[in-house]
Amino acid sequence: MLQVEKKDGVAVVTLNRPEAMNALSKAMRSALYRAMVDIDGDPDISVVVLTGAGDRAFTAGLDLKELGSDPKAMGAANAEGAEENPVKAVELCSKPVIGAINGVAITGGFELALACDVLIASENARFADTHARVGIMPGWGLSQKLSRLLGIYRAKELSLTGNFLDARTAADWGLVNRVVPAADLMPTALKLASDMATIPVETLSFYKKLIDDGFARSFGKAMEIENERSTKHNRRVTPEAVEARRAAIQARGRTQ
Repeated sequence: MLQVEKKDGVAVVTLNRPEAMNALSKAMRSALYRAMVDIDGDPDISVVVLTGAGDRAFTAGLDLKELGSDPKAMGAANAEGAEENPVKAVELCSKPVIGAINGVAITGGFELALACDVLIASENARFADTHARVGIMPGWGLSQKLSRLLGIYRAKELSLTGNFLDARTAADWGLVNRVVPAADLMPTALKLASDMATIPVETLSFYKKLIDDGFARSFGKAMEIENERSTKHNRRVTPEAVEARRAAIQARGRTQ
């Protein structure tokens, strides 16, 4: 139900239950957690691409059949631990995670998409928050993240209607980085991952955390965090290291 392929510094993680629209069953959530822990500790991997199997769904969110048949399933889904919470499973990875959104990302699937660092959407992608229509409340961050990303009015429109947001509008609203034809989704995501993987993984992880930690605070506090951490980090950078990086940047510039 979860496929992991590793090549050239990039791990591709595929939610693989296409017959169930890649619904996030308890077993899949546990598998995703184990995969992200493994990837985070793998020194040969710098970047992750997360996608869904098929062209219908990235993931339709929690497995409603499982929720409807197991009285303990809802409590498990709302657990704080990353083995139950796929958003925490992705967020615990210190390496950049690119979401390749191949189809619908619904409710918990929408929350999982928002856990990624960059979102590339297929023209088939659509997003919907159907928590209210199902009769449950989000527990993986959607009620707070969406308003911060889109503005409170657009967030309320989506969450209080359960209506779908198409890929083009999602891009116009700044929810995804770009929209590409379905056939170009994985090549585009892999090219972006490859670009990131040319930077040392320690630098990627440090910068990702710097951005995330600052984004979660007020602007003034975020600037303090940047100043404190960059000062400490940059003192350790030698002139020789700067020169080596400069030469590499110049060489890359001539080929792009």
